Amino acid sequence: MERIEQLKEFLRADPHDNFVQHALALEYIKQGDDSNAKYLFEEILSRDPGYIGSYYHLSKLLERIGDIASAISWYEKGMAAAKKAGDNHAYNELQAAYEELVY
Repeated sequence: MERIEQLKEFLRADPHDNFVQHALALEYIKQGDDSNAKYLFEEILSRDPGYIGSYYHLSKLLERIGDIASAISWYEKGMAAAKKAGDNHAYNELQAAYEELVY
């Protein structure tokens, strides 16, 4: 819980810090707080669709909670963003997770 409080403090200083927000979302996942994690990932991606790393984690979270249609949609958006950014590693990771889910 101390790590979460530390990250929240950093966000108070800069509420739009994608890195800190992403880290906080991952901490929420560790604590079993999928609702807050989902909110943070979606906020990051609505503000900055080029923040590629959040697509994978949001999609995996959605997959885990059984929202398969949303997970597929976010995987597809992430693959498009990764392709646009020229990030082949992220694209391949997203594609592999997507294919595992869909096929």
